[in-house]
Amino acid sequence: MSTQPPTRTRFYKDKRNGKVMGVCAGIADYTGLDVLVVRIMMFMAIWLSGFSVLPFYFVLGMIAEDRPRELSNDTPEDKRFWQQVRSSPTRTAREIRSSMKAIDRRLADVESYVLTNNRSLAREIEELR
Repeated sequence: MSTQPPTRTRFYKDKRNGKVMGVCAGIADYTGLDVLVVRIMMFMAIWLSGFSVLPFYFVLGMIAEDRPRELSNDTPEDKRFWQQVRSSPTRTAREIRSSMKAIDRRLADVESYVLTNNRSLAREIEELR
């Protein structure tokens, strides 16, 4: 039986950075919010709901998978990228496509500069010989 590699676009609880079951740390990692902000929001939700949200917290803590170790070594830049992918995959794909087009245009400009009959470039090359 082959196992699927962990996906970066999925919610995982983060026990390594969490206090109680790692749910708030997982939510913070998934959404890109600061973990302290998520904890304050969770505390306010529990307090304002008269503790009726608390069972949902524990159920989520039991159901959600632990964050795989392979995903723990991300750089801050990687974390921001995957948070953007989770929040808006279409926009992220569009941004990647546009940056690839810009790179392609620059390469085409370099290629046309080198391959055209450029007299000054040919003169410089001849001087180097």
